[in-house]
Amino acid sequence: MDVTRRFTENVIETMKNAIEEAGGNEVFFVGKIDENGMVVSVEIGARGNEDSVIVNNNAARTGHVLIHNHPSGNLRPSEADQSIAYNSSESSMGFYIVNNEVTDVYPVVEPIKPRKLLHTSPEEAAYFLSKDGPLAKKNKNYEERPSQIQLVKEITTALNGNKIGIFEAGTGVGKSFAYLIPSILWAVNNKERIVISTGTINLQQQLYEKDIPAAQEITGKKIKAVLLKGRQNYVCLRRLSDAVAEPSLFEEENEVINKIDEWAKTSSTGSRSDLSFNPPDNAWSRVNSESDGCMGGRCPYREDCFVMKVRKEAADANIIVVNHHLLFADIESRMSGAGYEDTAVLPPYKRIVFDEAHGIEDSATSFFSESFTRFKLLKQVNLLYRQWRGTRAGFLVQAAVVSSSEDFSEKADGAVEAIKEAIVILDQDAVLLLTDGFNVRIHHGNAQNYAEIFEDIKKLHGAVSAFVDLARNVIANIDDKDADIPAVWEAKTVLHRLESYCALFSDFINWDEHDDKVFWMQKVRLPPKTAGEEPVIFVQFYQTPLDIAPMMNKGVFEPMDSVVCTSATLRIENNFNYFMRRTGAGFAEKERLAAATFESPFPYKTNVLFGVPSDAPFPDSSYFQPYVEQTVPKLIEAAGGKTLVLFTSYDSLKYTYNATASALAGKGITLFKQGDDDRFRLLEKFKEDTQSVLFATDSFWEGVDVPGNSLSQVIIVKLPFAVPNDPVFAARSEDLEKKGGNPFMQLSVPQAVIKFRQGFGRLVRRGDDRGVIIVLDRRIVEKRYGKIFTTSVPMSRRMYNPLDQIISAIEKFF
Repeated sequence: MDVTRRFTENVIETMKNAIEEAGGNEVFFVGKIDENGMVVSVEIGARGNEDSVIVNNNAARTGHVLIHNHPSGNLRPSEADQSIAYNSSESSMGFYIVNNEVTDVYPVVEPIKPRKLLHTSPEEAAYFLSKDGPLAKKNKNYEERPSQIQLVKEITTALNGNKIGIFEAGTGVGKSFAYLIPSILWAVNNKERIVISTGTINLQQQLYEKDIPAAQEITGKKIKAVLLKGRQNYVCLRRLSDAVAEPSLFEEENEVINKIDEWAKTSSTGSRSDLSFNPPDNAWSRVNSESDGCMGGRCPYREDCFVMKVRKEAADANIIVVNHHLLFADIESRMSGAGYEDTAVLPPYKRIVFDEAHGIEDSATSFFSESFTRFKLLKQVNLLYRQWRGTRAGFLVQAAVVSSSEDFSEKADGAVEAIKEAIVILDQDAVLLLTDGFNVRIHHGNAQNYAEIFEDIKKLHGAVSAFVDLARNVIANIDDKDADIPAVWEAKTVLHRLESYCALFSDFINWDEHDDKVFWMQKVRLPPKTAGEEPVIFVQFYQTPLDIAPMMNKGVFEPMDSVVCTSATLRIENNFNYFMRRTGAGFAEKERLAAATFESPFPYKTNVLFGVPSDAPFPDSSYFQPYVEQTVPKLIEAAGGKTLVLFTSYDSLKYTYNATASALAGKGITLFKQGDDDRFRLLEKFKEDTQSVLFATDSFWEGVDVPGNSLSQVIIVKLPFAVPNDPVFAARSEDLEKKGGNPFMQLSVPQAVIKFRQGFGRLVRRGDDRGVIIVLDRRIVEKRYGKIFTTSVPMSRRMYNPLDQIISAIEKFF
């Protein structure tokens, strides 16, 4: 075939020279084509021998067509070539074979001609937020933020250049508008969809209900934006109908389901968050939509399906707002075979903006972890088959009515009893063995201690497998015409889950064959529901990815055209190495990476006092907790309440709360503590009572937004280092050490710094906010690594003085 119709003369010459320099052996090229289909440039991806060459996937991502030569001159595709052709067509790339002289070409797969993309001028995007732009004209008090202007330009450039942008934007920079305006302009100009992924529901709602409409008004561009939640947040009309038709044995649950049924008849969304009441999880789990239980086009309720409606809305949306968990569900589906060109969980897209990107690793770790407990397993078994007062029930019993299989009841009775016996023995043995703590990781140093557990899991695996085989036989003997009966469909869904549990049991038994996973157990203690009852104690078994970076690189950074990561806390000291290493962004070529910091415009130097008591005991001292219990009430009283106290331990929180309640009794300061109410209501009470104090741990270190008078002091009791015996943290530390790294400086400190910065950031939420941050852990000053913490937060007035002097300064400050 005439090569001049496929390649420019310069490309032909480049390939000929490269093949000659490789001694006539095979060379792998990646070509870029123009709108006419002509290859206008090539890059060498790899060099091989006379028979083969590897495919460089990193290089392949940047091009439109893969090219390699056959030294023999025979351009007929080999089996290996056919495999390359299949993979390239899956990713919409072409594949050519040429001879060594580049005088002949055989197009195995034709490339898709690229659309001409319209780049956005960074200056044009920035104009909308400038002092002369439309936002300024609508608001006479508008002040241009130089850091926001620069961030808009950087994000626009990242979209134009197909880059991975890692941008830290301090509180008050205005990062939402800084990425929304370039995203809207790009989506409108290029008819391309952009997915915005956030860490919290609050930010999702704010973007969808407030920021996106405002950004449309600013730009004058009309777009379609859709907020998508995980499927489990929507009611399934088929499952709801079944639950109403077949009431449970519990009257309270039936009442809740009937209320959901009445609401669903008039609801426009079917979303759990739109209910006027919060249904218990056991009731909601009977009626919510489930991916593995969806009948799709065969469902009798498909026309009114809430999930289908919102997905139809998303199909032609310019911007889709999701949370990290839903995005990872989509990425997992695409990596498992759905590909990147068609709809999976989400419609296809090639550009992502991660807001709250500091949480990517934790979100991915959580999503890709698997677990089982006694209760989770028995819930699925009971859905399929159960006995109650001599009556057999469950989806399998209903499905058996239309099955031609022989009566299975007696065998099923025995199989279910075997499962119950096996899981109870496993749970009891695990509870007894976990005497030293509530978490244990299985590793080569202790595996022999848990030989009994592995034997128990083997027996459980055998019992569940036998029951699955029995149920499969019932399903296999159902005629095709009855396959869409709801009970049959539900039975298949539950069977699929039980098979997934069997795969997890197998992984646990053969844990040492999975170096990329962490296997661990956690003892869970549930308080008694009523006084006088014993607490419920059971063990949860986990399988967690050791490192999500390779998965993120393969599933996100490599296949996407542009990925923008933004947060107020991404860097450690003055670099992004930790974030890039942990999330997989660091696998990308340097030329594709763009990273920058945009400082907060807020006046920390004048509005914030940062104090560390120099007379505090070190946290490992037995005097530290009594010191905390004496000091916290004094600090609260000095500030007149208005305080958020952040802990790393719930026990420390509880003891300090009790001591403070006693010390401040009758002084008009209301105390709240985490666990007294759900998070949302607790924060609302704290905001409303401007003299109140909130004692909190863990999740309250971030996502708490209390501007104004309700929050004027943040007390950080200890630097938030991860617990050394946390199973996943310990495994990642060990892995880092094996690779020659320093786990403390490369993992412990960076993790703690990010969390510390989040806690620090709770204080100043507006330009006129003033307040005090007190850290009771003097390691932040005394230890060498403390400087990493202090240089990672904005400069403010700082004190390292005895407590009495700090309290005097607080009183003067307010």
